[in-house]
Amino acid sequence: MASFFRSNVDAMAPYVPGEQAPPGTKIIKLNTNENPYPPSSQAMSVLQNIDSEYLRRYPDPYANEFRQAVSDVLGVPRDWIIVGNGSDEILNVLIRACSEGVRKIVYPMPTYVLYRTLGAMQPTETIEVSYGEDFKLPIEELVAANGAVTLIASPNSPDGHAVPIDDLRCLASRLEGVLAIDEAYVDFAEESALALLNEFDNVISLRTLSKGYSLAGLRLGFGIANPKILSGLFKVKDSYNIDAIACAVGEKAMRDQFYKNECCQKVKLNRTKLALSLQKLDFKVWESQANFLFVQPPNAKAEALYLELKQHGILVRYFKQPGLDDKLRITVGTDEQNQTLTDTLSNILYNCLSQT
Repeated sequence: MASFFRSNVDAMAPYVPGEQAPPGTKIIKLNTNENPYPPSSQAMSVLQNIDSEYLRRYPDPYANEFRQAVSDVLGVPRDWIIVGNGSDEILNVLIRACSEGVRKIVYPMPTYVLYRTLGAMQPTETIEVSYGEDFKLPIEELVAANGAVTLIASPNSPDGHAVPIDDLRCLASRLEGVLAIDEAYVDFAEESALALLNEFDNVISLRTLSKGYSLAGLRLGFGIANPKILSGLFKVKDSYNIDAIACAVGEKAMRDQFYKNECCQKVKLNRTKLALSLQKLDFKVWESQANFLFVQPPNAKAEALYLELKQHGILVRYFKQPGLDDKLRITVGTDEQNQTLTDTLSNILYNCLSQT
């Protein structure tokens, strides 16, 4: 029987999201980088007082209420902002608008594996450049690859490093295509690439409310770029891609910067404490500017440790792929969650040593 699908869809591997526990399951979830603290009370109040007109009518196709909040908070013009159903949708729109066949997408690896999936969906030629063990941005190789879109996650997943702004500036100045800087974790970092948007008309910054704002379930993100880029993206995005409730909740969350910054600061402090605790257990811990840690267990048996933690009701992220299969990515939780994690790891590792 003939396939229903295009040949590239038949051939591609699907993106595999992090495991989600069923509602009500008592589990410590440290595998998909959600913020461990609740959303802003100002954002939550919107849900308690929603007007039925928000549901009866189509939403604003440009999400102007939310765009204005982003404009006010970040100091960028409103018409430099495009809103999406999570920053993943902006990535999807960007790839569909800019890449095709030999109009390549390029990115360093390891990184967010959705980039590979989006390239396969298009389809377009995809070039993956190795970061190397030091995670220094391979500028020369990225420029030589000559992508229609070059994707750089900063801070990067799965390791959490932030690319120095001067390296991004150098890359932007040498690329002919679009440089997309995926700043999903920027709220936990020391600096952002926002200043580059005024210097280069080929740069777009991608942001999300999933991480810093504790709104992963809302699915709301945005891109910031010169209107020269956005004009093409608006042609490709769905007319009503953002629902009215998401816009209203997101607008309040964006304006409550005090609460967001307070939560992010707690995550950053917990990140430092968790890193020290894991190092005391002989884990190798990479420096991170995100809300997670990239670690290598002392015995390098990452998969076995991931499965053992799961048996104890703790989910962490394991990547079964070359170069990553001896490591784990662990979301930074609350103090209590992190303590339970390290106590459990200590017991598991002690029992392993006792059996040898």
